[in-house]
Amino acid sequence: MSGLAAMLAAHGAIVTGEDAQGSEVTAALGRIGIEVSLGSGGLPAEAERLVFSAAIRDDHPTIRAAQERGIELVSYAEALGRLQSARTAVCVAGTHGKSTTTSLLGHVLMACGLDPSVIVGARCPAFLPDGNTGTARGLATGGGRVGSERVAFGPLAGGPGILVAEACEYRRSFLRHRPTLAVVTNIEEDHLDAFRDLDEIVEAFASFAALLPPASDGGLLLVAHEGASRERLAAATFAAVETYGREPEATWRVGREGRMTTLSGPRGERLAWQTPLPGEHSELNAAAAAILALRLGAACDSVGPAIESFPGLDRRMQALGRREVPGGSVLVIDDYGHHPTECATTLKALRHHHAPRRLVCVFQPHQHSRTRLLLDRFAESFGEADLVLVPDIHFVRDCEEERQRVSSADLAAALKKRGVAATHLPRLEEILGCLEATLTAGDLLVVMGAGPIDALALAYLAGGERCR
Repeated sequence: MSGLAAMLAAHGAIVTGEDAQGSEVTAALGRIGIEVSLGSGGLPAEAERLVFSAAIRDDHPTIRAAQERGIELVSYAEALGRLQSARTAVCVAGTHGKSTTTSLLGHVLMACGLDPSVIVGARCPAFLPDGNTGTARGLATGGGRVGSERVAFGPLAGGPGILVAEACEYRRSFLRHRPTLAVVTNIEEDHLDAFRDLDEIVEAFASFAALLPPASDGGLLLVAHEGASRERLAAATFAAVETYGREPEATWRVGREGRMTTLSGPRGERLAWQTPLPGEHSELNAAAAAILALRLGAACDSVGPAIESFPGLDRRMQALGRREVPGGSVLVIDDYGHHPTECATTLKALRHHHAPRRLVCVFQPHQHSRTRLLLDRFAESFGEADLVLVPDIHFVRDCEEERQRVSSADLAAALKKRGVAATHLPRLEEILGCLEATLTAGDLLVVMGAGPIDALALAYLAGGERCR
């Protein structure tokens, strides 16, 4: 939402907003002239439309006020779709890896001179303007940037400027998008409060693929060769379809030579780079970004170095720093993982890359419905951790009835049944006290979840200051 707000303002709209509480993001928006009120601040008298995120309930006071005044209501996805309709839109979809792949692609295109617009659901240093004061091109929130109105060179030269954005499947939001090119990184069960089962999720992704223009008009679907239901997606679209993965049959083949990731293309393309983030999933995310960059006109010999210079993004295996303890230090990492596959993949990557003495994980479940419906899979996802501490579930979107059906204590019990050392400590202050007493030199602490659990990591680094 912050990236969209800043981009609309950069194109001449008068934008205000509201949020539940102040943050670095709301402060950054204020620095570029977008006033954000806290709480329900009321609609300005001159408001013409209200753009709302998928997290806002229908009975929100501001939604009701707009309805009473006859103000047009536009979802975030629809507003983004309107922007995309006048651009060469690149949509990054999939259950996992959207923010990382979007940020990587935006960074690579910038480094290769294609000057894209980007909107991403995470803060990426690559998109921050100098001094974080805000300009028309670098969005002060780090949630994207405003690029050129026209493509400068390559096969799309002279065409509408490139706009790279995440495409989220929740409530089928991505069906409001208007993609020209798209990637689907993977498809798994998630958002089961909005979908009946995996088959219905795949059906939604197939409908998304059907939005692409035909190959004769430049439509391209890039889909993971494994784990993304490529055959069903390919059958749903008239766009050109290419696959990527480690399998020999993939259109684009991803490999490894020593510490280098390699990419071989259908026209003899050959690229190599050292992936800046650990884990095999990071190699595939980087490969997807590289392929799309090439298709958009980036020079083959420029893409690898651009990937290697990627600065990362907040809360994606983000190393926050080290806390000095007797005999050494504890490495502290923050991660947004909140799905079983994300948790397992991240822990495996951290274990392999850092080889810590012990891997201690604080995992805050996100949504009661997700925790309940995927409880068994969550219980299988923490085998790489030596200790898992579980605070109360972050309560968002679910109804009160759902809240009563599962708790973090259920997850901790399920982990113990599988031989994982796990403890449910409801409050962050309790967990911080446990970490102070438990962590020793050589340990790695990873704090995981989509809620405000990052405050715990920062508090531990600060030497045990109170968590809020």
